[in-house]
Amino acid sequence: MPFVTIEWFEGRSDDQKSEIAEKVTAVLAEVGEMPPDQVWIRFVDVPKADWAIGGQIQGEPSSGGRESALGPPD
Repeated sequence: MPFVTIEWFEGRSDDQKSEIAEKVTAVLAEVGEMPPDQVWIRFVDVPKADWAIGGQIQGEPSSGGRESALGPPD
């Protein structure tokens, strides 16, 4: 039974999470030859301020004066 954890910036909708869960489940069930109810997925929504990439806290203005491009679409 696979346990999948998806950690990402907060801001995705419930509809987006549902679609991702359906698609990830379908692939794991097909390739892993298991029933879909054996696939468990956990979403961890983390504020940008709790992530640092390349030494830069996400959500803070970069040295160029603009916010990092990483994260969910607006």
